[in-house]
Amino acid sequence: MAVQTKTFDAADAAGVARVRAPNVRLRVFDVPLDYRRSFTWLQLIVGYVLMERALWSSRLAFRNDWALAAVVAVFVFVLADRPSLRRMGLSLPSDFGASLVLAVSFATAVFLVFVVRWAGGAIPANPTWPQLHMVWQYIVWALVQEFMLQSFFFTRCEELFGSSPAVWIAATLFAAAHLPSPILTTFTLIGGLFFCEMFRRYRSIYPIGIVHAVLGLTIAVTLPDSLLHNMRVGIGFLQY
Repeated sequence: MAVQTKTFDAADAAGVARVRAPNVRLRVFDVPLDYRRSFTWLQLIVGYVLMERALWSSRLAFRNDWALAAVVAVFVFVLADRPSLRRMGLSLPSDFGASLVLAVSFATAVFLVFVVRWAGGAIPANPTWPQLHMVWQYIVWALVQEFMLQSFFFTRCEELFGSSPAVWIAATLFAAAHLPSPILTTFTLIGGLFFCEMFRRYRSIYPIGIVHAVLGLTIAVTLPDSLLHNMRVGIGFLQY
């Protein structure tokens, strides 16, 4: 039996019918259809700027405040658009889509472990980090990151630029958020392209979030902290 996948175009991603209607109905307020693209650009810019402020603020208290502001802004924008669960990727994945994502990613994790062992590296590379009790926290954080990446940034890039270009644009934004860490920036660009493409095809963040956590923990276990700096990014990487 042939497996069919559905690619969302810009109109589908927007969640609005491309008809001659004066307004796009939003939960919080109305945005005239003529200004829809400007409003989408505003969401992208505000969300990303707040996130970068959280990553690059010099004081921890300021970073926490900016991070909270970013989360609140994303939450408000998502509610304002009144998206469907399908658009946000919160519906359950197809069996084939979930299997493909998990199989490719677990194979990648095993391959990375094999390469490190073949090169003579120690596993775990950092005996005291990451600690076991932090694993579940990272799994939750991986799901949050995928919601931010896919349900917010990807869907808006898809609306503005189309489905396929959105994969590259969203993945690039994701990788740029991991600067100045050369290891994480490289891995997240490659991983982001795969995650976004799988989201574009199968529209569910759950298997992607699990895989994100598995690959992130694999990197933490196989690469020395002298390179990863406790997987910090932004100013935290420089202050390590």
